[in-house]
Amino acid sequence: MSGTSRQPGTWSGAEVDPTVAHSARMWNYWLGGKDNFEIDRHVAEEHAAKFPGIVDVARQVRAFLVRSVTLLAAEAGVRQFLDIGTGLPTANNTHEVAQRVAPECKIVYVDNDPLVLVHAQALLVGTSEGSTDYIEADVRDPGRILAEAAKTLDFTEPIGLMMLGVLGQIPDSDDPRGIVRTLVDALPSGSWVVIEDGVDTDMAQNDAIGDYNANPDSTASYHLRSIDFITSYFDGLDLLAPGVVSCSRWRPDIRALAAPEVPDYAGVARKP
Repeated sequence: MSGTSRQPGTWSGAEVDPTVAHSARMWNYWLGGKDNFEIDRHVAEEHAAKFPGIVDVARQVRAFLVRSVTLLAAEAGVRQFLDIGTGLPTANNTHEVAQRVAPECKIVYVDNDPLVLVHAQALLVGTSEGSTDYIEADVRDPGRILAEAAKTLDFTEPIGLMMLGVLGQIPDSDDPRGIVRTLVDALPSGSWVVIEDGVDTDMAQNDAIGDYNANPDSTASYHLRSIDFITSYFDGLDLLAPGVVSCSRWRPDIRALAAPEVPDYAGVARKP
């Protein structure tokens, strides 16, 4: 943590289980990270064999994060970010991107993987001018997230809410749209919402996700949804052009122009 950051939130005491694959560690593996176990690599390789495009998805989601955070910090003047479902630190994390633009940015990360907490304490180190904090919490408890985040973020000033790949881990029975509404309702006017998740438009990905959900070595399930469903997360907000599109097609830079279109869709919107 930076010199001006609070210490991360209290760890619940949950144990890291190296015998069961975890989506955050699998994602870390696809991004070329080293913070994963043998079981994560095994399940990740099985998944990639059924859907080779997953590596492109992982890389394009990270590239989208860089472009969207840069836009919010550089063009919209956002100086506070709430990143829910951060995953394991790799390269170009939200705080690194935002604080390159404005060192005074404050970032609060939220995840429920105890291994992420361990790494957050050591690796999510921000600038001395800003703050980088971590909350161990489940996205299905938005009230707790908001209460803890308010210890670092000023909810009278615009906040950039980042939810990349996390809502797909929430089944319909837990009302992902309701979770988004609760979080957005708490944000002040002028805040921004950035959401990305997998869509059900690619048969190979659909089949691979079905197998992943049935795999006893996985800790959780993932729920692909329609493009219309992803778009509904932004109801009542002002969507930026080009709207909700494949994350590799959202305002691509020169490098992204040659990237493949991936079945993960994303959008960025402003709260009026």
